Amino acid sequence: MLPKDPAVLLSYVNTQLRDHYENFDEFCNCLCVEPERIINTLETIDYEYNPKCNQFV
Repeated sequence: MLPKDPAVLLSYVNTQLRDHYENFDEFCNCLCVEPERIINTLETIDYEYNPKCNQFV
């Protein structure tokens, strides 16, 4: 289960992306989660996915 708090979710997702996944789509597929769910949550704290660095910034 993903964290519900946006700041905790940000930390979790970025750590997972850095350590285990080539890109955000791979991460979402492995966790069986809709990308929009994460994107929408992190947009509430002004973060968006940057594919060049494979992180939400």
